Amino acid sequence: MAKFLLSLHVLASVLFIGPVAVAVSMFPRRAKAALAGGPEAAADAGVLRVLHRITQVYALLGLAVPLMGIGVAQVMDVLGQSWLIVSMVLTALAALSLLLFVLPAQQAAVDALDLGAEAPEHGKAVQGLKALPMTAGVFNLLWAVVVVLMIIRPGSTTGA
Repeated sequence: MAKFLLSLHVLASVLFIGPVAVAVSMFPRRAKAALAGGPEAAADAGVLRVLHRITQVYALLGLAVPLMGIGVAQVMDVLGQSWLIVSMVLTALAALSLLLFVLPAQQAAVDALDLGAEAPEHGKAVQGLKALPMTAGVFNLLWAVVVVLMIIRPGSTTGA
């Protein structure tokens, strides 16, 4: 049963967290191009909306990953191990960075596109994009560290 649950957990993380990581990484460059205008602005605006939607939907689906992970940890009897606790804290930090920084900045950029370049919100959205590449990088870095911890499992007594 543990191997089956672990397989589902890994599959869910690849299918649900992977698209979020990619969409979050692509968004800042596309947002800058779309908000700047120019010949490709309409195409960039469409891509921007799709990337934001991917981030929203797959982030919601991604909630299954830590929930299944807790179930796997219970079945494997490793719930109290330090590597897992650190992974859970980093996962929570990644979720908070997505919820508090990335998604609001993405929404502001999409809203600014809808209002047009004349609206005051347009300038605010452009200013808000300055921190977005950094927060996207932090989000992805947190997930990368979690993956490494899941593979290496320092101090694990399960023999893997």
